[in-house]
Amino acid sequence: MVTCVPALEQISCAEGDPQVYCPEDTGVTEAVRVNDCGSPEDSGSQNEPDYCNSEDSGQLMASYEGNARGYQVPPFGWRICLAHEFAEKRKPFQANNVSLSNLIKHFGMGLRYLKWWYRKTQVEKKTPFIDMFNSVPLRQIYGCPLGGIGGGTITRGWRGQFCRWQLNPGMYQHQTVIADQFTVCLRRNGRTVYQQVLSLERPSVLRSWNWGLCGHFAFYHALYPRAWTVYQLPGQSVTLTCRQITPILPHDYQDSCLPVGVFVWDVENQGDETLDVSIMFSMRNGLGGEDDALGGLWNEPFCLQRDGKTVQGLLLHHPTPPNPYTMAVAARCTADTTVTHITAFDPDSTGQQVWQDLLQDGQLDSPAGQSTPSKKGEGVAGAVCISSKLPPRGQCCLEFSLAWDMPRIMFGAKGQIHYRRYTRFFGSDGDVAPALSHYALCQYADWENRISAWQSPVLDDRSLPAWYKSALFNELYFLADGGTVWLEVPEDSLPEELGENMYQLRPILQDYGRFGYLEGQEYRMYNTYDVHFYASFALVMLWPKLELSLQYDMALATFKEDLTRRRYLMSGVVAPVKRRNVIPHDIGDPDDEPWLRVNAYLIHDTADWKDLNLKFVLQVYRDYYLTGDQGFLKDMWPVCLAVMESEMKFDKDQDGLIENGGYADQTYDGWVATGPSAYCGGLWLAAVAVMVQMAVLCGAQDVQDKFSSILCRGREAYERLLWNGRYYNYDSSSQPQSRSIMSDQCAGQWFLRACGLGEGDTEVFPTLHVVRALQTIFELNVQAFAGGAMGAVNGMQPHGVPDRSSVQSDEVWVGVVYGLAATMIQEGLTREGFRTAEGCYRTVWERLGLAFQTPEAYCQQQVFRSLAYMRPLSIWAMQLALQQQQHKKGKRPVVTQGTRLSTEPEHEPKKSWTNLSPE
Repeated sequence: MVTCVPALEQISCAEGDPQVYCPEDTGVTEAVRVNDCGSPEDSGSQNEPDYCNSEDSGQLMASYEGNARGYQVPPFGWRICLAHEFAEKRKPFQANNVSLSNLIKHFGMGLRYLKWWYRKTQVEKKTPFIDMFNSVPLRQIYGCPLGGIGGGTITRGWRGQFCRWQLNPGMYQHQTVIADQFTVCLRRNGRTVYQQVLSLERPSVLRSWNWGLCGHFAFYHALYPRAWTVYQLPGQSVTLTCRQITPILPHDYQDSCLPVGVFVWDVENQGDETLDVSIMFSMRNGLGGEDDALGGLWNEPFCLQRDGKTVQGLLLHHPTPPNPYTMAVAARCTADTTVTHITAFDPDSTGQQVWQDLLQDGQLDSPAGQSTPSKKGEGVAGAVCISSKLPPRGQCCLEFSLAWDMPRIMFGAKGQIHYRRYTRFFGSDGDVAPALSHYALCQYADWENRISAWQSPVLDDRSLPAWYKSALFNELYFLADGGTVWLEVPEDSLPEELGENMYQLRPILQDYGRFGYLEGQEYRMYNTYDVHFYASFALVMLWPKLELSLQYDMALATFKEDLTRRRYLMSGVVAPVKRRNVIPHDIGDPDDEPWLRVNAYLIHDTADWKDLNLKFVLQVYRDYYLTGDQGFLKDMWPVCLAVMESEMKFDKDQDGLIENGGYADQTYDGWVATGPSAYCGGLWLAAVAVMVQMAVLCGAQDVQDKFSSILCRGREAYERLLWNGRYYNYDSSSQPQSRSIMSDQCAGQWFLRACGLGEGDTEVFPTLHVVRALQTIFELNVQAFAGGAMGAVNGMQPHGVPDRSSVQSDEVWVGVVYGLAATMIQEGLTREGFRTAEGCYRTVWERLGLAFQTPEAYCQQQVFRSLAYMRPLSIWAMQLALQQQQHKKGKRPVVTQGTRLSTEPEHEPKKSWTNLSPE
């Protein structure tokens, strides 16, 4: 029999009468208090520090009314009360946001895109790589994703919902699955006194469950790859802390690829009575969409004992082609816990049977055997429950895992079978979900120790602002949740002829696999190279072998050609898909066959883009500098020579400086540049300077002399044509916008300094000019834009009005701003750098509610563009700049731990920069 909670504890979260849950049709006549939200008076000492109002939580915690601080929740990270509502609701960028003048400019492109979009969606039945008519709508709900790198990801929102899914490679489903929940049951003296779904939802299904948790006494705290949710249960003298852990481990190429997540529930009983606590983890088999409608889904219990440790739970088999998988919901068995389950229930029903099963005794019935395969149009779900007893003032730990085993994948073209990286360690037969669960539950403590050792030097550094500590780690979500794949490379898939010239190509790709991540969750192209230029700092600093693998893939693609002709949408010109000896824009669309068919991007013919080849050369030297891998540099040297030879044709007047072609022929693909420009001209000079350095290292005197001559002439032309005394002009055309102040004008200098070049004997751009340009950008693009609170606008006119000559010049690009901030730090403008970057973080994470979906761009008002984008990973360039700054001062680098610093000259490689783990 169950009883009501005492009347004094019945405090409702909503106005009106308290809600009391009465079981239906059970024969039980007494009601059970299951949904109260008062002011718990006994959930923590009043004189303890208020950790919930930790530094920098600001308005996001203004709605929090509790005093629980949670169990071992760190002080730094992104923290938000579950009751918080974001006041500002922006919309995705659409055609009606384009000015009339820009609509006229792009009218032809719009017609060509509409025709292409119709053929793609209605005839080919495919998803466009960029769908301008169906942007992902604003949902201010996302939290830390689950899952390692390249095995698929499942995002759990900050209010606890499982709401964003990337199981099929590179393809996202944005939907909340209502049955996927945690539920708590509390029992005292053999009676259930409290049972609540830990969700603020009030859905139309599973209505027998008690929904509508009051969010005012709960908060979420994210410090990727971990997250904490703290629930102060009303009137129960109980605090729950759910800690979410994913194995994202720098310099680890095994556990970091595992498709697993762990949920550790620390339960604190602050009362004077013994307490029985149960946590139930329910999960639907599939997402409830079209993939599930075919039926044939089935669940079964499992128990795995290994090395004296036992894990048991449920397997949810989802055999739907082309990428079948098995999900495992599991719990660790200990001497102090009891694990039970229910194999199958209908997630679209009222859910009464499951609710009453748990309510009766705090456990589930645990039927044996597998469930009957679901019928067409029917859904099936299951649940696992852990129960334990807490003494007065006691604490217990309940451990769950979620694992998914999709070992063999096919991309949208369904032409080839690929094996995910984790199959190297666990096998590829599709039966390793129990083993993954067991491994995760036995290893997560070690993962946490390694994560802490990696993050602590940053978190403990009192000179760094709190927002930066949150941004640096939380922006890393995209390395796993960027539609990321990490694949095994069969030995027979690599070309023999190139393998003979690139001696490390086979060892790198076969030992470390093939890596791909999308330009953005809405811009579906793998390894978009002009954007990777910015984001690559995170990869090379944390998983350098994956950066080298990506570079080898780019080198392979450079020497290939695809002469299939197609019409490009911006110009209407018909030209080949890919020409030889130029860097591809991207490695392909996951809805096609990436790596086999590159250049999914068809807005421009990027063979004539001015930045791609230069960015390859700069990244090759940067990667050599940071890793010290001489074999890599030797392998890349012929590729660099080839792409620079292709680039030479853009210097039409032979003055040592390339010219833009009068259209948007670079990463700013909606912003026209004509003649010599600050951005592409600066990248060109930096690449030429790097070629001089590589020629020295490779013993190529003739090449050294050639590029030294070009550099000498190019520097003079760049200064003469573009420097105006305060900054470098946008370009050298006669258009009014040529005088615009581009926030990204020092990108070439940024990369030179990241490579230990760009000053002293290797100076390319006069230091006084660089510093003056950065000061001008800070004065106008930052401080004169939105009160200095939104980062740096891409283009600003000299009189302090944003440049609206294009659809991109008046946007803020978050990844560009982080790169700009890194450049400021490199040049000694550290305060300005942090102030500039802070505006972006606070706009995205605190004002717009775009956590874990940082967009490519936003405007001063109304809109954002391209959610969950690659480029903001460039914040790790700020970290590199700080490390290099500390090294110059003779101090220990900010992030490195147990690292021996080199005392070689600045332009020599620094192996230490990528050694960010304590091993």
